[in-house]
Amino acid sequence: MNQLKLQQLLRQFFMEDIGERDITSETIFPDNEWAAGTFTAKEDGVLAGTDIIVTGYRLLHPDIHVTLYKRDGEQIKKGETIAAASGPVALLLAGERVILNLLQRMSGIATLTHQAVMALNSSHTRICDTRKTTPGLRMLEKHAVVCGGGYNHRFGLYDGVMIKDNHIAFCGSITKAVQEVRAKLGHMVKIEVETETKAQVLEAVKAGVDVIMFDNRTPEEVREFVSLVPKPIVTEASGGITLENLAAYGATGVDYISLGMLTHSAKSLDISFHLQ
Repeated sequence: MNQLKLQQLLRQFFMEDIGERDITSETIFPDNEWAAGTFTAKEDGVLAGTDIIVTGYRLLHPDIHVTLYKRDGEQIKKGETIAAASGPVALLLAGERVILNLLQRMSGIATLTHQAVMALNSSHTRICDTRKTTPGLRMLEKHAVVCGGGYNHRFGLYDGVMIKDNHIAFCGSITKAVQEVRAKLGHMVKIEVETETKAQVLEAVKAGVDVIMFDNRTPEEVREFVSLVPKPIVTEASGGITLENLAAYGATGVDYISLGMLTHSAKSLDISFHLQ
């Protein structure tokens, strides 16, 4: 993850939660009171977000020491110690909630992504995310997807062209939309087109796009559409895909399956922090 952006995010999140000060901890503990605490998994899953612990506590106090026992992408079991932190007790507790919220959220996404990869069980097709992320948390949530064994789709509207139904309707055709884009952008920008019918797939192939998405199609339709696309063009399936039918979509030979649920429907993994 980008460390400058991570620090910027954490400063913002700490300001929201701590404000001017943690009046509970500051009135209970003396300034020079030091302690140690541990982060512990309360259920099985895949870990993501250990940088949050290290960078977060470093921002609160440079002398807070963090030891990581688990790394991003590792399987964790209920009862296992993830990390330990030692430093001023008031600051350990002041940063606890923000750090835990992010660690649990990211680990939940990594765990769901891992479940999707296992359900897919393919050596060819890859699982990827979408832009259906929590505003402000996209960098963290997309990092979590990678920790779970998935891949990142575009990070925003700025790093790849995706021509969708509204673009096509306005331009009048896929061909016209692709021509408009190519006339204004250089060769380094990839072009993806969203399709729903056989005719649209064939038109996208003829237009020479880089990626063709099959939107809200059945596995049978996806299999047919994949057969129409020459090898240099990447194929992607999206919409209506669940853990239960992932294997059926993977069997179609499609290159990527994008799942919005990885980031918009993941359940946070239960992790706790306790002082020793």
